[in-house]
Amino acid sequence: MRNPPLHAPVDPLGEALHFLRMTGSFYCRSELTAPWGCSIPAMQDCLWFHVVTSGRGWLDVPGSEPIELRPGDFALVPHGAGHRLWTDPQAATPNVVELPQDMVSERYSLLRYGGGGAPCTLICGAVRFDHPAAHPLLKLLPRVISLDASSSPHLDWMESTLRLMAAEARELRPGGETVITRLADILVIQAIRSWIQRDPAAQTGWLGALQDPQIGRAITLIHRDPSRAWTLASLASEVAMSRSAFAARFTELVGESAMHYVARWRMQVAHTWLKEDKPALGELASRLGYQSEAAFSRAFKRFMGISPGAVKRNPDAVRQQA
Repeated sequence: MRNPPLHAPVDPLGEALHFLRMTGSFYCRSELTAPWGCSIPAMQDCLWFHVVTSGRGWLDVPGSEPIELRPGDFALVPHGAGHRLWTDPQAATPNVVELPQDMVSERYSLLRYGGGGAPCTLICGAVRFDHPAAHPLLKLLPRVISLDASSSPHLDWMESTLRLMAAEARELRPGGETVITRLADILVIQAIRSWIQRDPAAQTGWLGALQDPQIGRAITLIHRDPSRAWTLASLASEVAMSRSAFAARFTELVGESAMHYVARWRMQVAHTWLKEDKPALGELASRLGYQSEAAFSRAFKRFMGISPGAVKRNPDAVRQQA
């Protein structure tokens, strides 16, 4: 497939957001009565979300000011950090794992807990983003993002989405976990879009580079076609820049050289393919333009900190990116 001409509309940031498809790790519907409190343990590579469907509570993430959550509010804890939820700072906050829960399914529980006072209902989820495009974006997010539905310009559809999520969580019909995950997709992306629009930090680094007309297009081309034999010259030509000007601007905006970004992106894509499709290493090396399986394996281990064979044997192996 030929790449679109330079003047064709390209939305690099939109494409990055398109890849934010979540896979659910665990969901919990919490029916709480004041006073109540709980601690959420840290979960590496997970994003926590909390939706308040009735009542009120507070979210306390280390390094950030506590946030009051009211009906219709949606909060993200993007980096898997441990955090607390409570009715007031004096409430006990036992580890939620140690509280009695009804396991509705392998990945869904119902928690009923509290002192018998004012009720509060929460939907909480721990989810992962598996596509490699998600990881550079997630690394840039703040410790917590909150979305106040009542002050959003998209109030109607957000309230409808939250009502549907609450109904699915309450009834948990067949396919309910999938529906909740897809609804959370929408709310997570909206929360991230809201943060990008209002926070100056979102205009710098990789996100700022995505919004640059030429460097953003180059990143999109790399994402779309990781197996192409990219060079500085070919990337510069695609975005109508000189080789030297392109190299300098890419490094300035992204924080790494273009060719290092290409190589790292290929390894992230390879990691995803190894987890999902489990292709033969020789086939994978060929698909990504490597002349031999050994050369591919060396590059993969250099960037990911683990051999490709180890990922095939254990898809949840920890990544360490160069």
